[in-house]
Formats: sequence, structure tokens, C-alpha cells
Amino acid sequence: MTVLDTRGAAGAAGQDAADDKWTHCKSCGATVYIPRLVRNQHVCPECEHHHRIGADERIRTLVDEGSFLPSEPVRGSDPLGFTDIRPYRERLVKARARTGKPDAMPYGSATIGGHPVMVAVMDFGFLGGSMGSAVGETLARACEEAIARSWPLVFVTASGGARMQEGTLSLMQMAKTAQALERMREVGLLSVGVLTDPTFGGVTASFATLADVLIAERGALIGFAGPRVIASATRETLPAGFQTAEYLKNQGMIDRVETREGVRPLIARLLTLYAGPRRPGEAGAGAPVVRDVAELGTLKATGRSAWETVRLARDIQRPTTLDYIWHMCGDFIELHGDRHHGDDPAVVGGIGVIDGVSVMVIGQQKGHDTKELVARNFGMPEPEGYRKALRLMRLAETLGLPVVTFVDTQGAAPGIGAEERGQAWAISECIAGMSGLGVPIVSTVTGEGGSGGALALAVADTVLMLENSCYSVISPESCSTILHGEPSKGPDMAEALRITAPELLRLGVIDGIVREPDGGTQAAPARAAAAVKGAVLGALAELGALDADELRDRRYARFRRMGVVEDV
Repeated sequence: MTVLDTRGAAGAAGQDAADDKWTHCKSCGATVYIPRLVRNQHVCPECEHHHRIGADERIRTLVDEGSFLPSEPVRGSDPLGFTDIRPYRERLVKARARTGKPDAMPYGSATIGGHPVMVAVMDFGFLGGSMGSAVGETLARACEEAIARSWPLVFVTASGGARMQEGTLSLMQMAKTAQALERMREVGLLSVGVLTDPTFGGVTASFATLADVLIAERGALIGFAGPRVIASATRETLPAGFQTAEYLKNQGMIDRVETREGVRPLIARLLTLYAGPRRPGEAGAGAPVVRDVAELGTLKATGRSAWETVRLARDIQRPTTLDYIWHMCGDFIELHGDRHHGDDPAVVGGIGVIDGVSVMVIGQQKGHDTKELVARNFGMPEPEGYRKALRLMRLAETLGLPVVTFVDTQGAAPGIGAEERGQAWAISECIAGMSGLGVPIVSTVTGEGGSGGALALAVADTVLMLENSCYSVISPESCSTILHGEPSKGPDMAEALRITAPELLRLGVIDGIVREPDGGTQAAPARAAAAVKGAVLGALAELGALDADELRDRRYARFRRMGVVEDV
């Protein structure tokens, strides 16, 4: 009986042929029929442990069948004449014979879901997938060829880190590969990194974590220093699941954790969204929106008190951001994490398609029951939520995607932890970053727009409000508590603050009001979403002719003129 090696092949000289068809899973110990394991892409059918596979097998699982065309391979050398227990040249010869590869990263062109891409894949079987001069040069060439062809890049990592036998030259590959990925970002080309087990050291600290979208294979160990090194250095017990893909997703470091089988279809969907048009066509003008103060009398909300509007806006049966996304988007891929600390569930975002138009959608997420409200912190974002939103906005600008946001929050999360992690800084950076985006932005207040926590997702070219939503510098109850010493004057403060959509249209704070169905959005979510969809597409169509500088100047002028002052 055999055990799979790091390339996924099995065999032991002199063993019975029948024995060679079985192996033990190194994770659960189950006896597994090797042909079945191979058919299952080397994922254990008992425990779903993802065994390591070589570059050739990885390419077969990743790209469309028969589409991979290898580019001229890059072959490393021995620049230092290095010898440890054996000469480095001898190690290279053996690694080449064992893997059939000149070095640890083949690359070439392919299609995924019919979309042309450049692909580069690391082979852990070649000296532990370590990054020497050849790997650095390969990744750089893959980026340069992607730029020359205006294609996305998909790369797969499996590495122990930098190749020690090439000394400081291997260290320099970190800078070379990081620069290459940055050049792709500068020209607006998508890069997707697939992190597999293991990904460590200088590879993780350079190109592996610089892709626009990071997908980790289930159970993969990913980090800078290895867990044994950390445990030895700190003498601390490591947290459960430390450095696994799932752990890192919770820490906000990666966008998705997928099974091996799920990686290819996810990337194919992502490439389809990336390839879509960025502007609505001639039919993009959508639902009627009340833009003129003279039309306010036609709104049902006009005769309603401000306090009644607040109560309607807070109704937990009103559609949430995810409800709008799934009603409006033909497809949507949620992306996760702020790349610093965590993945705040109070903010959701990702790439979607609305009537064929590819957009970045971001919004605060509440819930329809107590369990979801608690899990989403009642839609009140932590600093990580705003940093995730800003990361996605900047990705949208890189890829040329319009930004569509949904605002529905009582305000930013208060608390010691939020303050310690820079809540005010996160909000201000989001406001400033949104102000400078070179792509169209359309924001819709769908429920409660509370304070700076709401504004951080509403510094837009066009700001819309649903008929029964509200938008305010502070909640009426908090205003009452501060000014009257107790919250009972909330209804009076709601009127005084002028927080309803009609009042804000009169003040010039918003650009239009989206009508709601009878009974509000909660009575007919699908009809409400259709109205919002039409309004958003109409706004995007109006903005479509403006270039990046015009959008920035127009957005600056929009907020510059707000406010009433008296010159002395």
C-alpha cells in the first residue's frame, strides 16, 4: 500500500500491483482507492482533505480542457556555486528529473470558461516550490505577457518561500514580482491568486497576496513564518486552525475559500463579470425618479410625519442589501476581508452584473430576524467594514467598474474595540477615498441613513433615497437625549432635523427619490428592487459619458455647494 507524494503520483517499486491501487489519506487515515482519488482531483472522499498535486495536474483542474499553451520555460542556474550537504546544481538536476520541469513555475496561455488568460502555476515538488531567480522571472514574464495581450492573470502558489541556495538574489525576486503585479494593477488588468497548501515565506510576502482577488483552497496552510517556527519562538499555544485558509478568511486576509472542484467555476464566473460592459446601453434609463421639488406632492410619503417615516425605515422586513443584490443582479460574487484585521459581516460587497452591466456592489447589511441582526451587528459596521468597502472601491477603480452602494445603517458601531482599531480613521479614509474615485458612483439610501457611518458609503455622483427612508446627522432619539436630556422628544427632533427624502431633496442633499410600492418596500420586495434597479441604471447611463477627471470634479462640486452660510 502506498501514500501519495507531493505531486499526487503513487507507486512503490516491487510492490504487488493490487496494493499499488490503494493508499492511506494522511489526514484521516482512511484507505482510499487511488483511481477514485485521482477522479476526485486528489481530494479524499472520506474527509475531503486536499492532497497536494503537481503543476501539470493543477493546470488540468484549472483551465478549459486542451487550452493550455506553455510559454518558453525559464531555467534557473547556480549563481553562488552553493553547496550544503550536496551541491545546488545536483539538487536542480534531481528536481528536474523528478518533476519533468526546468524549475518550479511553468506558465502559458489558456482559457477558463472560454475567457483568455495568462496562467502561472507553482509546483511544490520542485524544491518545495521555492522562489529563486527562475520563478521570479517567470511570474514577471507572465505579467508582462498579460499586459501585452490585455488579458487577466491567474496564478497558483504552492511554496515554502524563497530559495536559500540563491542567496540575496532570491530575496530580490520578492521586489521583482511585486512590481510586476503592481504594473498589472496600473493598467487595470485583473489578477487572481489561488493559494494552495503550503504557501509561506517570501512568496506569501510578495506576489501571492498582491492579487486583486485571493482564493484559497480549502484547508491550505498560508502564512509568513511556519506554525512550528512561531510556536517555538513565542512558546505559545497556537489558536485552533491557525494559518488555515478558513482562519485567514475570518481574519480578513482572503476573499474566498473554495474546494478544489469549485475554484475553476468561480474563476470562470469572475472572468465573465470582469469582461462585461461597464455602462448601460441606450435602454439603460430606468424607473421614474422624483427629481423636481414640484413633483413632491405626488409622493405618498409627503403627508407622512417624519417619525412615521423613521419607523418605516427601521422595519426589519424591509429588503436588505443582499435582498436587493439577489433581485437586481444576474450574478454576484461576494468578496471578503479588509486585508488587515477581519471580515465585517455588517458590510457586504463584491462584483455583480445588473442587466449585463458589470458593477462593484457594496452596502450595509442588517437582517430580518434576531439571529441575523446580531450576527450582522444590526448593520453597524466596525472599522474593518469600512476598510473592506474602501478596498473594494479601489479595486473597482482599477478594473473600471462603476460603484453601486446601498446605505442602511443606524450608524457606525460604537465600542472600545472599534475605537482602538481606528473607527474615525476608517470612516474618514472611506469618505476621502470615495471622493477621489475615477469611476461613476450611485448610492441609494434604502432604509436608515445614520450619521458618518452612512455617509462613508454615500459620497456619490448621484444619491437616491427610497420614499420611506431617512438620512440624518444623528438619530432623533440621540438628538433628543443630547439636547433635552432624555429621548422622548425623538418625534419632535425627527421633524426638526428634516431627515425625510422630500425634505432632503428640497435641501439639495439628494438627487432623486425612488417611489415605493403601496405598503412600502417590505410589502413587495421584488417590485421595490425593480424600481431601484431602474433608477440605478438610469443614473449610470447619465454618468456614462464622463471621464475620470470630470467625475471627480463634478463630485467635488456637488458636495462643495452644500450648506448655507452668510458671509460677513
